[in-house]
Amino acid sequence: MTETSTPRADESQDAEGTETTAKGQTEAAEADRGTEQRSTGESDLFRQSEIAADYVEGLLDILDYDGDIDELVSGGRPVVEVVGGRLQSLVGQRGATLEALQELTRLAVFRQTGTPSRLLLDVGGYRAGRRKELAAVAKNAVEKVKEHGELVRLEPMSAFERKCVHDVVNAIDGVASESEGVEPSRRIIVRPAD
Repeated sequence: MTETSTPRADESQDAEGTETTAKGQTEAAEADRGTEQRSTGESDLFRQSEIAADYVEGLLDILDYDGDIDELVSGGRPVVEVVGGRLQSLVGQRGATLEALQELTRLAVFRQTGTPSRLLLDVGGYRAGRRKELAAVAKNAVEKVKEHGELVRLEPMSAFERKCVHDVVNAIDGVASESEGVEPSRRIIVRPAD
């Protein structure tokens, strides 16, 4: 295009005289929206973790427990971690109380945002410790399956625990895992791969 010619319908000229096509403008606008959506999605997740942290802080105040609360976004989901002494009663036997608190906290987030949350709540580092224990359980089950060639049924587990085991088993060649049963008796079966 020369300086005296008029642009076609699908072309325009910016202030510096550089040609851009309508398609190019559309692509740039879409890229900007994509970046904006990613940052908005991340900020929405962080907002969920802030709402959850406020809710948990209120619970700690009612119970007269002291704990430091960290809110963050990890792995594409909001996370709230509570650290401090005397918090074991918030975890409960095998994490049952922690699971209940997590569901209540998710409901609090849903109530304020209108959006279901995949929030992960951890108290006193319980989930990190349990994740290590479950990795050992999964590796032990894999060894048994490889040694005997028969499937191994594990004890019933929460959704969090099952995911930890599936992640470990799926990273090892020659074995596969699947869940069977219904809550609260849902368990994992580790078997030779097909």
